[in-house]
Amino acid sequence: MLHIDCLDFEYAARPLFRQFSLQLGAGITWLRGENGAGKTTLLKLVAGALQPHAGTIALVPAGGGSGGIDSAAQPLAYRLQSYYCGGDTPQLPWLTVREVLDLHVALYPATDAALLDAELRAFRLAGALDQPVTTLSLGQHKKMQLSLALALPVSLLLIDEPFNGLDAAAVDYLRARLADPARRARQCIVLTSHLEPALPLAQTVQL
Repeated sequence: MLHIDCLDFEYAARPLFRQFSLQLGAGITWLRGENGAGKTTLLKLVAGALQPHAGTIALVPAGGGSGGIDSAAQPLAYRLQSYYCGGDTPQLPWLTVREVLDLHVALYPATDAALLDAELRAFRLAGALDQPVTTLSLGQHKKMQLSLALALPVSLLLIDEPFNGLDAAAVDYLRARLADPARRARQCIVLTSHLEPALPLAQTVQL
């Protein structure tokens, strides 16, 4: 389960979260809100890409008990159990798609390489592995990130606007993979979307 407790965060003295608390279990949670409500910021805070000014973010066993992982106290262990799939371009423009993927796989040593290959083929990205990442279209870049998101062995999966830039076939495939009951039973999946995601939701959170 994901536990967010008494979270504070602001941009240039503009309060965004004050004493914000949330508990999420396995399944798909849809974060809703107007532009500027803090959806992407919350995902980045939970991912560890941004640091809260106060409060805690942790992964804890279902039902409580020992063995929790605090994002601030145990950042490496926390990162091994989480992945943020956003729209940012990798800051390594000289790398090929294959090299970007290899970097991520090295950070998650339990990754099933065959599963990642299967996701790349399903998204029709296998033929672009030797291209520089800067040559990818918006849709191809999203498919690269989503291939990783679906293949990495994490318990917390964070996806910002998962359907943006995807063709119809890729949208259908992604929905089917996220809706898989086995995945929803083992992962806490948090996504943002301005459109109804058309997925079996565990809950909806309005920001």
